[in-house]
Amino acid sequence: MPDAPRGVIFPRMNHIKTLLLMSLLTVLLIVLGGAIAGEQGLIMAFGFALVLNLFSFWFSDSIALRMTRSREVSASEQPQLHAMIERLSRNAGLPMPKVYLTPSSQPNAFATGRNPRHAAVAVTEGIMRILDESELEGVIAHELAHIKNRDTLISTIATVMAGALAFIARMGQYRMIFGGIRGSRNNNAGGAAVLIQLVAIIFAPIAALLIKMAISRSREFIADASGARIAGSPDGLARALLKMEQHAQGHPMRINEAASHMFIINPLSRQGMARMFSTHPPIQERVQRLRSIERRRGA
Repeated sequence: MPDAPRGVIFPRMNHIKTLLLMSLLTVLLIVLGGAIAGEQGLIMAFGFALVLNLFSFWFSDSIALRMTRSREVSASEQPQLHAMIERLSRNAGLPMPKVYLTPSSQPNAFATGRNPRHAAVAVTEGIMRILDESELEGVIAHELAHIKNRDTLISTIATVMAGALAFIARMGQYRMIFGGIRGSRNNNAGGAAVLIQLVAIIFAPIAALLIKMAISRSREFIADASGARIAGSPDGLARALLKMEQHAQGHPMRINEAASHMFIINPLSRQGMARMFSTHPPIQERVQRLRSIERRRGA
């Protein structure tokens, strides 16, 4: 792909990705419900998925902000932060989003909202302490890119649906432990049903995670490039990512794992299997791509 389009916003493509994500996760939810409770489970899971998708669309900002215990801050409380976000929003051609502060010492940030007119940017208390102005501008520009690219709606839908899949899978485990297996031991059909339930309970949440990983990783690269254009330089974001990763190591944020992909860097522990299944691409790879943008600008 040529250099110029890499920073271009593709709203129609993100609409397609949103519909694809909703469809895939809805199918997984329905299949899991059917495997656990038969035809009745299929119908209930379909209704549940429909309600969740509608709820996620209309209340995406409230969901994310409540999950992270973020609070809105006024221009009088954070004048420099408000001024920075307002200036970068003009650069991006966006309306001014609401501004929130997340109570965490870990340096991090996220954006949420179903569209640019109903958007919010949240930064942690930690990021305000460790980043200089140009680095914070890079992070804010990255989050504004998510808003412009409409990634924020995708993030919330993935969060809610992945959480629902995990919940239903857990209910299926309890059902098998306290009644499902006991009632199915006497015939081969019952044994096959138990096997199907086990496979669905184990693999549906994993499939949801893989879908979320694929979309989350690709959108982070696009937001990095788009954010560099909004900020006017990729250098601030590159330095911010390295500094944030260094400070975040060994200090995971206390949040629901289903919401971890919303943040600019992974807020959870990145050791062992958690690193392998992270929804975020490696920081070094993101920095290398940003540095390559800087080299092309200087050429």
